Amino acid sequence: MHVFFSVGEPSGDQHAALLIQELRRRRPELRVSGFGGPRMEQAGCQVLYPLTNLAVVGIFSVLPKLWEFYQLVRKARDYLRRHRPELVVVVDFPGFNWHIARAAKSLGIPVIYYLPPQLWAWAPWRIRKVRKYVDLVLSGLPFEAEWYAQRGVPVLYVGHPFFDEVLRHPLDTAFLKEWSPESGATVAVLPGSRNHEVQSCWPLLLEAVRRLSERHPDAQFLVANYKESQRRYCRELYHESRLKLPVSFFVGKTQEIIHLADCAMMVSGSVSLEMLARGTPATAVYRCGWPTYLIGRLLITCPYISLPNLIAGRKVMPEHVSVGDPEPVICELVRDVDRWLSSPSALDQSRTEFQAVRRQVHSVGASERAAEVILSRLPVAPQRQAA
Repeated sequence: MHVFFSVGEPSGDQHAALLIQELRRRRPELRVSGFGGPRMEQAGCQVLYPLTNLAVVGIFSVLPKLWEFYQLVRKARDYLRRHRPELVVVVDFPGFNWHIARAAKSLGIPVIYYLPPQLWAWAPWRIRKVRKYVDLVLSGLPFEAEWYAQRGVPVLYVGHPFFDEVLRHPLDTAFLKEWSPESGATVAVLPGSRNHEVQSCWPLLLEAVRRLSERHPDAQFLVANYKESQRRYCRELYHESRLKLPVSFFVGKTQEIIHLADCAMMVSGSVSLEMLARGTPATAVYRCGWPTYLIGRLLITCPYISLPNLIAGRKVMPEHVSVGDPEPVICELVRDVDRWLSSPSALDQSRTEFQAVRRQVHSVGASERAAEVILSRLPVAPQRQAA
């Protein structure tokens, strides 16, 4: 049996890795290949191309990579034709994965979309592509599953794997002990998992850290980087600034840092669900250029950019879009965090609101449920006859 995965986001790499682990635990002989990232490879996937290195957001970020994406679609199509997997599983990353799904369907290979694109948030007319190229959607959010079902798409709600990761990931107790302050607050800083996010948002976040440190000199700021190259970039920019701040940089300690933090500043993304799971109040920023912003204004159909706010139907997490001059958003980020650090009652209120929203969606076992559905779509392995 053979399943092909196509995963283009760093967060998708995490979620797909958990799913692959569950698939192989149930069917050790299962062959898994595809495009993805390092965590999928660690889980036993034959990664044909590190697609997560190309993760981009926004039309104008995609344009320079169009030829590379085109070549990868051709490579995937040829691979599917030659190897004929029993099933194709795509995870988010719709601009690319539509083409993978179309190639699979043209060859008669069923397609499952795990953690589908947020069509309910922007460009909902793309639902036509889902109906045409996808056999089943496995949704991570209850309102999302309802949205797809209302539009005639076969869908199952399996829960979100971020909650599985929080439950399964053993926290590094030595790290927690070392970085738990005797006094003062801890602020987590998450500059994003995509390279372009880090490059555009870290300067803004660094300035916010500087201003907050002036107001709260006993606070420490722990920066959770996704990979080493991004940690080097953030550290180099910090050292070039010649600032002397209580800031430290880490890779592979995101969950520990979120757990330790009293509050956080973060680039908007799916990691907001981990903030929600751990009850850590956060303020989110998304930075883009004017062309992307103006096009987004035409395409986006929902009032919020952060998942906790979309789940709640109201703003429980401050969120800010930065276009052009970053100063207004820097001021907003500083105001949000300063309010939490200055007022224990404000911090407690935000935690209480997070806990109420978490109860709406907190459900463990998403990876197990998704694995069961996927395996049910595969032919039953033949039984070996006794000699």
